[in-house]
Amino acid sequence: MTAMSTPVRIAPSILSADFGHLHDDVRAVAAAGADWIHVDVMDGHFVPNLTIGPLVVAAARKACDLPFDVHLMIAHPDAYAAAFRDAGADLITVHAETCPHLHRTLQVVRATGAKVGVSLNPHSPLNPLEHILDEVDLVLLMTVNPGFGGQKFIRGVLPKIRKLREMIRARGLTVDISVDGGINSATVFEAAAAGANVFVAGSAVFGAPDYGDAIAELRALALSGVETSKAAPVGA
Repeated sequence: MTAMSTPVRIAPSILSADFGHLHDDVRAVAAAGADWIHVDVMDGHFVPNLTIGPLVVAAARKACDLPFDVHLMIAHPDAYAAAFRDAGADLITVHAETCPHLHRTLQVVRATGAKVGVSLNPHSPLNPLEHILDEVDLVLLMTVNPGFGGQKFIRGVLPKIRKLREMIRARGLTVDISVDGGINSATVFEAAAAGANVFVAGSAVFGAPDYGDAIAELRALALSGVETSKAAPVGA
C-alpha cells in the first residue's frame, strides 16, 4: 500500500441517540452531514454495559446509506462478526484485548466482506499492532474506558495517537485512526493534531440542538488539527 492522505470523518455514535426514535435520529444525522454511523456494541462481559445486537443494527441500517462503523466491545467477536455484517455493518472493529488469536480474528472479519478495524483501550500499548497493522483498515484508540457514553476525554492517549500515526507513515500504509470517547468541540482539535482522522462523537452531536451545526463545528476543528499534524515534523 502507498502512503496517502486520509480524510476527516465524523461518525456520530448512536449510543447517544434516542432509541425510541432511532430511525429518525440516524436519518437526521445523515442528512446533517455525518460521514459514518458509529455503532457501539457492548456485551456486559468485556465492558460493564449492555447495548444492542444485530437486529437493532439491521433496523437502523434502513435509515440511511452511510457506512456503518460497528465497534464490537464484546468477548468472542469471531462468533458474531458474520451476523453484524449481515445486519449491515460496513466496517467491524474488534478489541485486541478480547482476541487471543488476533490475526485469525481479523481474518474472520475480513472473510465476511466487511472492512476490518482493531481497537485498543486507553491503558493498552501499541504492541499488538506490530505484526497486524498492514491487515487492518482502521485502528480505533479509546480515549475513555469503554462501557459508557459521556465520559471525560483521557489526554494521556494523545502521545499514543502520535506514535501510531508515525508507525503508519513509516510503513507507507493507508490506515484510518479513529478516536472514541469524550470527543467534542474542546477535544477534537487535540486528537486531530495528534494524528487521528475519524472522530466518534455521541452526546456532542446527539445532545446538540442542531446536528448540522455540531457536525460542521467538529469537522472544522478536526480539519484545522489535521493541518497542524501535517505541518509538524515527524516525532514532534
